[in-house]
Amino acid sequence: MDLLDVMHSTGTCRYYKQDPVDDEVLARVLDAARWAPSGGNRQPVSLVAIRERATKERLQALYLPFWDAYVAGIGEGKVRVGSRDSRILEAADHFALHLAEIPVLVCVCARLADVHPTDTDLGRLSIVGGASVYPAVQNVLLAARAAGLGSALTTLLCAVEPEVKRLLEIPDDVSTAAMLALGWPARPFPKKLNRRPLAEMAYSEKFGRPLGG
Repeated sequence: MDLLDVMHSTGTCRYYKQDPVDDEVLARVLDAARWAPSGGNRQPVSLVAIRERATKERLQALYLPFWDAYVAGIGEGKVRVGSRDSRILEAADHFALHLAEIPVLVCVCARLADVHPTDTDLGRLSIVGGASVYPAVQNVLLAARAAGLGSALTTLLCAVEPEVKRLLEIPDDVSTAAMLALGWPARPFPKKLNRRPLAEMAYSEKFGRPLGG
C-alpha cells in the first residue's frame, strides 16, 4: 500500500475477529516501533504483547470503570467529544465490553528518565515528553494497517498504572503510556476518515493566517 493510503485508512478498529495474530506478523508490526525518532536517540519505549486470556480479562476489568465514567461524562456534558454520532459511542462501548476477546493487547511503556520534556515550567500540562514515545505508537498503528490488522489506541488504563505494572511485572523505573489493541478487523477498513480540513489546522507564518494566502 502507498504510505498515504495507509495513513488515510488507519482508523480506530472496534470490532475484531477471533483469529489469532501469528508471531511473524506481530513481530513485524511491533518492529516498526524501533524506527521512530526519540530525543537524543535514547529510545525510551518498550512493548509488552499480551495474548493470555486471563491477563486480558484483568485488564478489561480495570478498563471498564474508567470507560463507564467517560460515557457518563459525555452524557452530562463534562467530556468533550469530536462527534455526537451514536455509532461511534456504540462501537467504543462494544470495544470496552469485548476487550479481553481481542487477539493481542500491547502495553506501551516508557522509561521516563530517557525523555527530556522542555515544557515543565510553563504552568500547564506537560506534553513534550510524549514526542519521544508516541511516534513509536503511530509507527505500530501504521504497520498494523499495512499488514491488514485493525488497531486501537487507548490511554484509559494509564489511570491505574500501579495495578497494570504489577499485573505485567513492569519495572519501577518504567511507566505506562498507552494500550494498543491489534487483531484482524471484523469490518472493512474505512475508505475515508472523519477529519477536519487542512485549512482548519495548518497556517502560514502566523496562527490563523490561511496557508498559501
